[in-house]
Amino acid sequence: MAQTTTGITTGALARRLGVSPTTVRSWEQRYGIGPAIRADGKHRRWSPTDVAMLEDMCRLTASGIPPAEAARAARSDRREPAGTDLELLAPSASDADPSSRSRPVGGGGLPLGDVRLECRGLARAAVRLDAPAMEGLLKRVISDYGLVTAWEEVMAPTLHAVGRKWESSDDRYVEVEHLLSWQVSTALRRAAIASVGKPRPPVLLACVPAEPHTLPLEALAAGLSERGLGTRMFGGSVPAEALDSAVRRCGPAAVVLWSQARSTASHALARHLAGVTFGLRGARTAPLVLLAGPGWAGRTPDSGMLRPRSLREALDAIARIYGEPVPGSER
Repeated sequence: MAQTTTGITTGALARRLGVSPTTVRSWEQRYGIGPAIRADGKHRRWSPTDVAMLEDMCRLTASGIPPAEAARAARSDRREPAGTDLELLAPSASDADPSSRSRPVGGGGLPLGDVRLECRGLARAAVRLDAPAMEGLLKRVISDYGLVTAWEEVMAPTLHAVGRKWESSDDRYVEVEHLLSWQVSTALRRAAIASVGKPRPPVLLACVPAEPHTLPLEALAAGLSERGLGTRMFGGSVPAEALDSAVRRCGPAAVVLWSQARSTASHALARHLAGVTFGLRGARTAPLVLLAGPGWAGRTPDSGMLRPRSLREALDAIARIYGEPVPGSER
């Protein structure tokens, strides 16, 4: 009886591992760590046993073992993954349609939970400190799904998982968090540069004084650029006096203040900025102030302020200021 070809393609395997297909092929050529069975005239198909071997390879190299030694160890332990049937690693809806969610999976020991396939790949690449793989994956998810989905369903869950791992492991994984944050920041800035806003009052983005976390604001800047809206990004820990000066000089349509913790949220500063006016006499205006981040939770925003709960909500609120169409609002 002819054997039925099962397994996944090299591209699907690479996405699962968080590496490029070129890396998988390179490992096969250099270290002989390829699929055990190949069908004549067909592309390589990786069985559950093969996938387990490559996952061992990734785990060992992430722990600092040289690739050649890791490959020998992984080959010697080639096996069917315990408790896994062929259906799990055969071509599935999640491989054919990357937008579908996977079952709860891990990413190099990170507590990811129920996430997209690309989230697992990003986590594995982060643990391996594989910057090229992270760069390529982030570029693909932004291109394929758009900025909002890429941030909310791939970038943010992976960042949170790394943060939780760091907090629970006696300051291990600090290097993973730093590299992942840099790669995410780079991808977001490239996405923002790729779009040019129309000539009109910008959106001012800043962290409140003593607040250094900027990645959510960078995601918002990229999302606004994706919609053709211009921004002025002032980054982390902006002094109150500098914020006041920036608002008066830029004349923004909106000011987004990010606060990660309640200890940094300053409602007095937010009220002050919401009352700053600019423009010609008789036609002066004030910006809409958006209180973004968990630091503002637990208090109703004052007049002239909004507190968006998500990236998409913030983008939609700002789009309405400019009279731009909001995706889905026509329904």
